Amino acid sequence: MPDDIRKHAFDKSKLPSRHVTVGPERAPHRSYLYAMGLTDEQIAQPLVGVVTTWNEAAPCNIALMRQAQAAKKGVAASGGTPREFTTITVTDGIAMGHAGMKSSLVSREIIADSVELTMRGHCYDAMVGFAGCDKALPGLMMAMVRLNVPAVFMYGGSILPGRFRGKDVTVGDVFEAVGAHSAGTMSDADLHELECVACPSAGSCGGQFTANTMACVSEAIGLALPGSAGAPAPYDSRDAYAEASGEAVMALLRRGLRPRDIVTRRALENAAMVVAASGGSTNAGLHLPAIAHEAGIDFDLHAVAEIFKRTPYIADMKPGGRYIAKDLFDVGGVAVLMKALLDGGFLHGDCLTVTGKTIAENLQGVTLPKNQDVVRPTSAPITATGGVVGLRGNLAPQGAIVKVAGLKSQKFRGIARCFDREEDAFAAVEAKNYKAGEVIVIRYEGPRGGPGMREMLSTTSAIYGQGMGEKVALITDGRFSGATRGFCVGHVGPEAAVGGPIGLLRDGDIIALDAEAGTLNVELSDAELAARRKAWQPRQHDYQSGALWKYAQTVGDAEQGAVTHPGAKAETHVYADI
Repeated sequence: MPDDIRKHAFDKSKLPSRHVTVGPERAPHRSYLYAMGLTDEQIAQPLVGVVTTWNEAAPCNIALMRQAQAAKKGVAASGGTPREFTTITVTDGIAMGHAGMKSSLVSREIIADSVELTMRGHCYDAMVGFAGCDKALPGLMMAMVRLNVPAVFMYGGSILPGRFRGKDVTVGDVFEAVGAHSAGTMSDADLHELECVACPSAGSCGGQFTANTMACVSEAIGLALPGSAGAPAPYDSRDAYAEASGEAVMALLRRGLRPRDIVTRRALENAAMVVAASGGSTNAGLHLPAIAHEAGIDFDLHAVAEIFKRTPYIADMKPGGRYIAKDLFDVGGVAVLMKALLDGGFLHGDCLTVTGKTIAENLQGVTLPKNQDVVRPTSAPITATGGVVGLRGNLAPQGAIVKVAGLKSQKFRGIARCFDREEDAFAAVEAKNYKAGEVIVIRYEGPRGGPGMREMLSTTSAIYGQGMGEKVALITDGRFSGATRGFCVGHVGPEAAVGGPIGLLRDGDIIALDAEAGTLNVELSDAELAARRKAWQPRQHDYQSGALWKYAQTVGDAEQGAVTHPGAKAETHVYADI
């Protein structure tokens, strides 16, 4: 170990790991550490959890183990003892369009809870976390804020673009191709050719879908090293960022700088701005409130939507735009987007980050490159307001959310066509048993009613693939993949399962959506809604045992992030201070 590191020994009396490494009564505990090859010196150092969501479920995760090894090198070189562990993921692309998607949002809570339990059980002093799939990113960030030990997050990286007949493609194109196939405009052979080339490497889905949206959030909120979110998963440069993340967490431990010093209200606003400016995933409307909840900060869907409303949309990213995550990386990454917002007077430059410096200090020297149109200056935005919009009205008293990036019109008025589960809606779409001018309603798919608040990408993509993308609208108390485009409104609350207005709709009702005014209404009188509510009866879902049942008992409203515990406001202690 270098002499400069030796000079900065840690006082174990103030670290959680003292409970498992210090004193004669901990001899049995130390014997386990010796069994794994640790030396006295390593046991005396801080124990740092290095957690990944590595698995063979999907390409999002398969590069994470490699990056974790580099992070462990950084921890060890900086006077810490890394302890690697893993947790689950549910991969949306494979879970999509069937009952498996009920597990997706639930996995966010399992990830956060399992990381908390591992850290608590083994008394680790700090953590570095790597994630690839959509819910794993917020899940790890939630755990970091909940535990409040020094922590650094790192995204596992985006997938490289596929090439299909001279064009870059992503998995979103494959989902839309299913609709084209059902409409008879794509052959079996063409669909097979596309599915074979769309995902050519390790890494998460390539557009500004949920994974890349939350990767941008990790830098904007200050929990990740600047630049760490950008490089595609196969690039060796990610290993250097991973090693630097291991070094950075040790510097945070020395300084006593913790996640709740970084994740403030203003940092959350920065994160929301980056989502809006990039036309990011509507799922950020769930995940940012959930991260805030872990810090005891009030930052619900409406607070997020208010930031969206006043932030310009400046990054022309798929699915609403033209470019993918690698294109953003090629012009300078998330830092370029953040610098454009900072120069425009939007971003809070004084927020601290895991570098120990502020956002503004991290962005010194960053410039918006010329001769590119991936990211525009705020003085010449794609639209003056963000690519994601919050809605409210008599159909959504608790609010709803819609991605408007790429939409030609932000208003829609149509006739309700109601379905009580996604499978029925998808079957109708696949059979083209719907009409232009309809508002497809998918309900009883909320956090409690689903349970699990499924994404509807299979249905929305099929609609687009059939050429009906802006001829119909879709609303749900469930949610949408970041790859969804079109007039698709999610998170409608209260959900149908608790008697929300979406559960009172009938075929033929007139629904009016106005993303410019931020409203979502059904053209019914208060008296008619009250009469329907009186007649409404609750329904029992099919999951009356197991993890999904347990989730349904504890989960709260989408408006507050669909969280499952009381959060920091109810704490009597913080793990970092045990």
